[in-house]
Amino acid sequence: QVHIVEAGGGLVQTGGSLTLSCEVFRGTFSMYTMGWFRQPPGKEREFVSTISWDSGLKYYADSVKGRFTITRENGANVVRLQMDNLNVDDTAVYYCAAARGGPSRHQRDYAYWGQGTQVTVSS
Repeated sequence: QVHIVEAGGGLVQTGGSLTLSCEVFRGTFSMYTMGWFRQPPGKEREFVSTISWDSGLKYYADSVKGRFTITRENGANVVRLQMDNLNVDDTAVYYCAAARGGPSRHQRDYAYWGQGTQVTVSS
């Protein structure tokens, strides 16, 4: 069974940066599309970013485009989300997920999920 563990969340001030990491245990990491989603307080979980197995395709939600960067390192089974110029609207639990198909913005396409890591941005 694929096991996903996120790390790197924390408290940061507006305008600051954080890098989230996600490590995948078991499964064949290089075959998976990887995605990041987030759930703000009191809201539904939403798409943030996704990256294809070979890093050739990357997509971002409009709300994070130009501020967040997704990367992956297949040799280490790790995907990262570099988050810059954070604002209070980025406060959320961030989830990493793996999908067998191509890059997708839809949660239903992701078979494996981590437990999430909290990101809090203070004003």
